[in-house]
Amino acid sequence: MTTSPDHRRLLFSIEETGERLDKALAARLDDLSRARIQALIEAGAVTVAGQPVRSSHRISEGDEVLVTVPASEPAGIFPEAIPLDVTYEDADLLVVNKPAGLVVHPAPGHASGTLVNALLAHCPDLVGVGGTLRPGIVHRLDKETSGLLVVAKHDRAHRFLAAQLKERRMDKRYFTLVDGRPTADSGTIEAPIGRDPRYPRQMAAVAGGRPAATHFRVLQRYAKHAYLECKPVTGRTHQIRVHLASIGCPVVADKIYGHHQSGVTLTRHFLHAARLTFQLLGGSTRTFEAPLPADLEAALTRIA
Repeated sequence: MTTSPDHRRLLFSIEETGERLDKALAARLDDLSRARIQALIEAGAVTVAGQPVRSSHRISEGDEVLVTVPASEPAGIFPEAIPLDVTYEDADLLVVNKPAGLVVHPAPGHASGTLVNALLAHCPDLVGVGGTLRPGIVHRLDKETSGLLVVAKHDRAHRFLAAQLKERRMDKRYFTLVDGRPTADSGTIEAPIGRDPRYPRQMAAVAGGRPAATHFRVLQRYAKHAYLECKPVTGRTHQIRVHLASIGCPVVADKIYGHHQSGVTLTRHFLHAARLTFQLLGGSTRTFEAPLPADLEAALTRIA
């Protein structure tokens, strides 16, 4: 699906004289990022008095600037009628409860049938928001991990949510069942995460990796397992799974980092993004929750 070109005409005042064009436009057009504006300028989609200019052009009083945001193309990503479990939705964003088995965005081996394909069918205007390959996506979950994701509907919302994520103001809580039992009832795992030198497609707690920290709290102890709430402080790839494996308590049924004989039968790893807290664009802070899926509830019942 495509959208029509968006033509925006702006007239600058004496107070803005001397400002860089890209900076001045970013201040005026809060739905477009400065990087997006710079890309439009480079593509010749921004003119001053009818002439293409550079991002470094300095504004003069009375400058008439025309910004043309071209029709968006989904770059080979097409809407698909895949059911979505929408927990919350407003004009700026939506919170989705992703089922296990659904890949978040297209990648090699998963060109279709992803959450992004479903989102484009639900909200066609997502095309191009935050990047053409991952429209609207602010953060992701692994294929086998279920639970809550927030999706931005426009560039301003994407920047607003991404800033909360970067500044660690977005609170994410996960429930997981692990093989083994942590010695303490709560704690913080601090171990850098990087590519496993033995298996480059996997992650590991390795010296020289990127700093990473995960808080955990034991909710229930069983004979050979523990049920935990985890709060990742950072957002490294496979962070919770790698950190828990590093202390000898891997996530149950984790095919990459877990035990082959866990004693719990599951078709996917036991990890669920259960709670998500962040600030809406209107200023209020909201917490959203997703109940434990039936397959994970059944696994807990079997070991109780």
